[in-house]
Amino acid sequence: MTDQSTNYDDVKQYRLDPEREQELINSAGECVFIWANKAGHPIGVITAYVPVDGKIWMTATRERVRIKAIARDGRSSCVFTSKGTHMGGGKTVTYKGHTVIHDDNKTKQWFYNLLAQGMAASEDDGNEFTRNLNPDLFVKFLDTPERVVLEFTPELSIPFDGDKMAAGTAAAYAQFAADAD
Repeated sequence: MTDQSTNYDDVKQYRLDPEREQELINSAGECVFIWANKAGHPIGVITAYVPVDGKIWMTATRERVRIKAIARDGRSSCVFTSKGTHMGGGKTVTYKGHTVIHDDNKTKQWFYNLLAQGMAASEDDGNEFTRNLNPDLFVKFLDTPERVVLEFTPELSIPFDGDKMAAGTAAAYAQFAADAD
């Protein structure tokens, strides 16, 4: 038995495969967006996003603290989980990267339409809002003078596949449990 199959000190062997990582990014719909406040402390929120060409696109209004923080320092992170998706739980990916704020009308309209179409096409999750969503009306609802669009560009990926870990350690855990008795 190797150390890696008897404990979780090194989980690099349990990386989420690139195609599964992309599947997760394309299906999660929400991520944790993380930035640093003035004191340098990390803080984050759960937010809707749209993935396009390897980037993560989000929106918020200017008064949100994340917009002020990103304007100061674009270093940021996004965390995704498969919990609640067709992939089941146990798969995650964290991206380290940079975020740029867009406030031009062309980018805003492009993104609002993508977000509205994605929300309207999402599977019925019991949410009355998305079930009754009119995409054209939602774009108008989003289009306020204070709203901006965030473009996150990943620079480093930390993918993890809990299913691989469970399969790879099941026998080792059974032996550990038997030895503990």
